[in-house]
Amino acid sequence: MLRKKEIQSVLKILNQHYGDTGTALSFGSPFQLLVSTMLAAQSTDVQVNKITAKLYRDYPDARSFLQMSVAELEEKIRSIGLYRNKARNILATCRTLVENYDGKVPDSREELVKLPGVGRKTANVVLSVGYRHDAIAVDTHVFRVSNRIGLASAPNVEKTEEQLMKNIPQENWSAAHHWLIWQGRLICRAQNPKCEICPISNFCEYYKKLMKGCE
Repeated sequence: MLRKKEIQSVLKILNQHYGDTGTALSFGSPFQLLVSTMLAAQSTDVQVNKITAKLYRDYPDARSFLQMSVAELEEKIRSIGLYRNKARNILATCRTLVENYDGKVPDSREELVKLPGVGRKTANVVLSVGYRHDAIAVDTHVFRVSNRIGLASAPNVEKTEEQLMKNIPQENWSAAHHWLIWQGRLICRAQNPKCEICPISNFCEYYKKLMKGCE
């Protein structure tokens, strides 16, 4: 794992490159962000946005979603992976929101993870992006990039989140979450990462091992 000064340098460089970049998901409320994040699992933000552009015009909130049957929602989101499970979970979540939270999305992790189909990663996205709370959501990009670089050295997303929370100042948690996502999408890809143009290659543990193997 990188030393404290190295981590500070990496964060500074990522900030310079990605700055105020945020989520690529389109949404108009915490509810819509929650649904979009649930839809985005094993899909792309681009595909989710294509579907939700019309979906949210017709069904903007939890109560209006409940006008649809599971089969109707399945049909509207069928181009997204795992659409059947997602349709069931989304409508079950809408029912819980209406019955227990007056249709509003709770702003605490403890309450969010009680919702059907909502795990810690989705809850952290809603807290960070929807409610501006300090949180780090560890998706596949954040997990891959942070462990490659050396910001974390963990076998799973839970330990990765725990280590990132220790290694990154709390005021930077939400921003760093997006920096790592964009770094993963644009440069530090799962296959064929673009190490030759990476702005933090001088610090990256993965790159150092790669170069050592070429000696």
